[in-house]
Amino acid sequence: MDLKTQYDCLNIDWNRVSEILKKVNMASFEGDVHKRCFENSHTVIFVFDNEKLIGFGRAISDGIYQAAIYDVAVLPEYQGKKIGSLIVEHILNSIPQCNFILYASPGKEPFYEKLNFRKMKTGMSLFRYPEMMQKKGFTE
Repeated sequence: MDLKTQYDCLNIDWNRVSEILKKVNMASFEGDVHKRCFENSHTVIFVFDNEKLIGFGRAISDGIYQAAIYDVAVLPEYQGKKIGSLIVEHILNSIPQCNFILYASPGKEPFYEKLNFRKMKTGMSLFRYPEMMQKKGFTE
């Protein structure tokens, strides 16, 4: 592997972002939606193997004391190679003074626990499609 990281949204193939998120069962929006989301984020990171986009993540934040991590995704064939950790650690190091929240895909909690995240007792959600999110295992 020849890993390269990029910390801005220049020249990203947003359809590829959409394909990766769909491949890991995280989102079903089209590329232009993800483009707007990443461009409006406080911190972004994209990881490439040579020229091939293989993973990414982003955080929204006030930059002072609160942040939320979203869209951390790595192609399945690259998982288990510390790329997800690289993505999350970059985000954490970019705004170290912040508290972070995220919601993990069901079954991915152990990955975040290894990075010192802990389950919240008071977390709540209000999803646009609550039945779908319950079916996917995100809510009770």
